[in-house]
Amino acid sequence: MRGLGFSVSALFLVLALFLAGCAPAVPTGKPIVIGASLSLTGSYARTGQDMKNGIDLCLKDINARGGLLGRPVDLKFYDDESKPETGARLYERLITADQVDLLLGPYSSPVTSAASTVAEKYKYPMVATGASSAELWGRGYKYLFQIYTADGRYMDGAIELAAAQGLKTVAIINENTVFAKGAAAGAAAKAKEKGLQVVFQEEYRPGVKDLTATLQKVKALAPDVIVGGTYLPESVLITRQAKELDVNPKMFAFSVGPALPDFTKNLSADAEYIFGASQWEPTLALPGVKEFVEKYKAAYEGRDPSYQATGGYGGCQLLEQAVKKAGSLDREKLRETLASLETTTVYGAYKVDATGAQVAKPSYMTQVQKGQRVIVWPTDAATAKAIFPTPPWSARR
Repeated sequence: MRGLGFSVSALFLVLALFLAGCAPAVPTGKPIVIGASLSLTGSYARTGQDMKNGIDLCLKDINARGGLLGRPVDLKFYDDESKPETGARLYERLITADQVDLLLGPYSSPVTSAASTVAEKYKYPMVATGASSAELWGRGYKYLFQIYTADGRYMDGAIELAAAQGLKTVAIINENTVFAKGAAAGAAAKAKEKGLQVVFQEEYRPGVKDLTATLQKVKALAPDVIVGGTYLPESVLITRQAKELDVNPKMFAFSVGPALPDFTKNLSADAEYIFGASQWEPTLALPGVKEFVEKYKAAYEGRDPSYQATGGYGGCQLLEQAVKKAGSLDREKLRETLASLETTTVYGAYKVDATGAQVAKPSYMTQVQKGQRVIVWPTDAATAKAIFPTPPWSARR
C-alpha cells in the first residue's frame, strides 16, 4: 500500500508540474508603463472612455499571458479634457516626469496632432489609437503610426451608395477641426468623382449647441444628401434639429455618431435610416473578434464595443506585437519595427507607408435599421442592404 501511495503521490506531482509548465509565467519585476492621455471629459468623453475600456481590457489580457518581456504592464493616464493643448502638456509630463516606457495616442485627431508633436520631439514612438486625419501624416514625422483608416475615406461608402441610387446633390456640414475637415473634403472629392454636385458646405465650431441657421440654409436648397463631418454630439444635434425644422434629404450620413450605441440611445426612433461611417464592426470576420466582443460585453455591462473601444484594444495589441518582435523597449528599435510590421489585430489589417500612415485597412458604412446598426457597404462585408430613400419626418410620426 505504501508503494501504491508513493505512485499516486508521484503521479499528482508530475501532473502539477505539467500543468504549471502549461500555464503562462507570472510576470515579475518592475512594470512596463504605457503612457496616454484620454478624453474622459469634454466633447470627446464618450468615445474617449470607450477607447480607455479597450486599452484596459487589452492590458488585462497581456498580463494574463505573462506580460511583456516577462514583466507586468501598467497604464499611466491623465484626462486631457478633449483639449489639444492639455494633451500636449500631459504627454510632456508622461515623458519627462513620469518617464513612461511606451506611448499610446489619445482620442481624436486634434488632440493627437498636438500630442504627437511632443512625442516626436523626444523620439518616442506613438501608436495613434484614435486619429484618422491624413494631415497628421503629412508633417514629416517619423514616430507616429496610424491604425485608423484615413479621414478622407470615411464617407466613400455614403457617396458610393448615393450615386448608385441616382442621387444628385449633396450638402456638407462639418466641424472646423482637422479630422472633420478631412472627412468633409474627402466627401466632396468623392462626390465630384461620382458625378454628384456639392450645393452647400459650411463649418461650425467645436462644441456648438445650435445649428438652426445652417439647417435653414440647407432646407432652402433641398439637397438629396446631407453629409456631416461630425463627432457624436453634433451628429445627434443635426438629426434632432433637422426633424424640428422638417429638413428631409433622401439620405443623412455622418462621419462619427451613428456607429456608436449612444447615437441610437439618444435619438431612439429618430436614428432610423441614418448612415454612419465606421472603422470596425463586431460582425467582421477578423481573428479574435468573437472572443474580444464576448470579453468586452462581460466587462462592460453587456455593451457591444464601439470601433473606438476596439481601436484602443487593437492599438495596444499592436504595441505588444512590436515590443515582442523588437525584443526590447529600445525606442529606435520599436520605431523601426512599427514602420515595417505587417500584421492583423482585432481592429483589422495594419501596414503603414513611409510616413507612418495606415494603408491596409478599409472603412465601412453602416445604417440604423429597426434600431440595430448594420453594415451596408462594402458589399463583401455587408450584413444588410441599404434602405432608400429616408422617408420624410412627417411620414414617421
